Amino acid sequence: MASLHDRILVTLLSLLMLVAATTTLLAAQTLVPPPQAKPGCREKCGDLTIPYPFGLGEACSMRPEFTITCDQSTTATPSANFTNSTFTFPITITNFSLVDGELQVMQDIARSCYDEEGNHTKRRSSLKLPPSYTISTKNSFFTLGCNVLAVYQQGVDVDYQIGVNVALCMDILGKELTEACIGVGCAQTSIPSGLQNISIGVASLNGYNASDPWESKYKCSYAFIVEEGNFTFAPKTSFEQLNTTNQQLPVAVNWAIGDESCAVAKNLTDYSCKENTICVDRSTITNETAAGYICQCLPGYEGNPYLGCRDIDECTTSSRDPCPNGKCVNSPPGNYSCKCNKGFRNQDDMTCIPYSWSNNTSLKISLGVSIGFLVLVVLISWMYWEMNKRRLIKLKKKYFKENGGLTLQQQLASHGGAVETTKIFTAEELEKATNNYHTDEILGEGAYGTVYKGILPNKKAVAIKKSKIGAPTQSEQFVNEVIVLSQINHRNVVKLLGCCFETEVPLLVYEYITHGTLFEHIFNKGKGSPLSWELRLKIASETAGALAYLHSSTSTPIIHRDVKATNILLDDNYTAKVSDFGASRFIPLDQTELATLVQGTLGYLDPEYFHSNQLTEKSDVYSFGVVLAELLTSRVALSFARPDAERCLASFFVSSIEKDCLIEILDADIVNEGNIDTAEQVAYLAKRCLGIRGEERPSMKEVAMELEGMQNTAKHPWRNNANLCPEETEYLLGSPINPEAYIVNVKGDGDDGSSGTTSGYDSMQIQMLMPYDDAR
Repeated sequence: MASLHDRILVTLLSLLMLVAATTTLLAAQTLVPPPQAKPGCREKCGDLTIPYPFGLGEACSMRPEFTITCDQSTTATPSANFTNSTFTFPITITNFSLVDGELQVMQDIARSCYDEEGNHTKRRSSLKLPPSYTISTKNSFFTLGCNVLAVYQQGVDVDYQIGVNVALCMDILGKELTEACIGVGCAQTSIPSGLQNISIGVASLNGYNASDPWESKYKCSYAFIVEEGNFTFAPKTSFEQLNTTNQQLPVAVNWAIGDESCAVAKNLTDYSCKENTICVDRSTITNETAAGYICQCLPGYEGNPYLGCRDIDECTTSSRDPCPNGKCVNSPPGNYSCKCNKGFRNQDDMTCIPYSWSNNTSLKISLGVSIGFLVLVVLISWMYWEMNKRRLIKLKKKYFKENGGLTLQQQLASHGGAVETTKIFTAEELEKATNNYHTDEILGEGAYGTVYKGILPNKKAVAIKKSKIGAPTQSEQFVNEVIVLSQINHRNVVKLLGCCFETEVPLLVYEYITHGTLFEHIFNKGKGSPLSWELRLKIASETAGALAYLHSSTSTPIIHRDVKATNILLDDNYTAKVSDFGASRFIPLDQTELATLVQGTLGYLDPEYFHSNQLTEKSDVYSFGVVLAELLTSRVALSFARPDAERCLASFFVSSIEKDCLIEILDADIVNEGNIDTAEQVAYLAKRCLGIRGEERPSMKEVAMELEGMQNTAKHPWRNNANLCPEETEYLLGSPINPEAYIVNVKGDGDDGSSGTTSGYDSMQIQMLMPYDDAR
């Protein structure tokens, strides 16, 4: 009998142990991280996890571009490399990120070295990525050395991109280089998005000079692209560290699935995002225009989104007991609740508190305290709301002052004018108009601000210029633009509709110009077929008329100071609109020039102004001459991709005319036998505008009149043949012809001064030089 009892006891103990073991095994299985590789495939290369859609071998990857090889040929740690027969050398991968759609690769360093005898050795660096990969903008371009130039470049023709760094060393800076990477010993710049296949080179600006203490100390110069946070310049150690043989640095690379957006991919049979995931367009993460998407687990889920995500069991994954007074019940997604033990009750779904058998008196006290607390909360909330309201009023006044509102009032008073047609917008109005300044509404970005498209309550489209936080001299730039535009009312000048200075950064509201910039149309940046010669001549004439108006017809002459193709906008009718007056300056009536710091854009900058700091109206004439050269040749004003002799369009254009080589540089797609005469006239006018000295250049008013005459001649070619029918000519024009009859007043007669191409000029008269004078 005792033996049977012992056997039953042993059996029960065995069952209990089995239950305990099973529970432990289930808990252990729950804590095991979800797999990252495709089932049946190897997950590791050394210590590096290879997550799907990547895989070791084509059978383990989603697509050929995600196939990885694991190089174990050396005794060192195995390395993961891209598999592609077109590569001349392997690209080593050191990290994968499914969440961000990124991976990290190692990149060689470009270098240029001199030994004691001045012998030169150099090595370029290149990175060629598979088609679906691009270099992330989280990287920076560094150059280290003394008096060196470093260049990275990608592609040719349309996809050509280039970046330049210059690092200098000067004796006046002391014996040691500064710790900051600011161009002395070290230069750093950001890189644009979309780079894929790049080549990096570095070269000395003036050769090796052994007597130069800087160059003799730092005989090697370096250039490389590196991910943020992976390189910090230190003058005492960086040069030695980079001199290590086969030194490589990490570079962040973007990747995505396919070429489709999420909206398109979800309807395809090979859609890659599995259960409990979300699809994210690549453009929303990298700010690139490239298509493609990545997959992410939904909040509260974990795992590989390309294999399927599972719910996070908070009851087993937490480092502490989430329900100390009850039983934890997992409730997807990403949540749990507590089933309270006896003697406890739920304060909320996740908290168990002791159950209290309170009497009515306690309940009344609790109720009274609760009501009193509620009243106190309401009172405090009202006081907080009132104080916050006053704080916002003070803050708006503070922003108004900091953003130059007081300066604007003083400047308007000093100019004797007021912005009658300019509306004062509230911050709330402009936030609503731009969908809270959503990135999808960005029209363009500059050094001092970003321009957004906005829709006002009346459905009118506007362009809203928002200054960048912390941008230097932003207040002066914006106030100056309001002052200048308040003095202008011309059909070919972009119209200022309103402003808002009560926010952290100032805001200006302009009319919305639908057709983009002249630069985009000249160089065919996604704008379809190139502009015809007639349209180019029309745009040039209208732009010249607007600049002549600024110089001659405003109450105080205005110099634009930054005339260039990107600051000339085009509406639906290809009417020119001059924009961006942040750098403009008024010229007092008793002065012809103004001493000021040089400001402008390389390639368009007046050389006389650059060397003398004396700003005159002829500075705008020079810049406009560069625009005319761009219209004639379809070449950008400044390009390091061209040979040295052709790098600066202005000097190359003038030189070509002087060598009788004008026809060779004109854009053959727009210049033909029918318009070659007019094109040559415009070219010689551009050459006069590009005179080295301002006194050699015509005034903007003369340029506008000549261009208008050329445009009229191009519109009415019968004028050139008027002498074929002298009797009809005499009948139509009268005989003898009185020159005084062809003095035309082109001052605008309309209320807005905008009737006609040359309207808006105050009291300006033009003598029409008829092309058939010889027939008289």
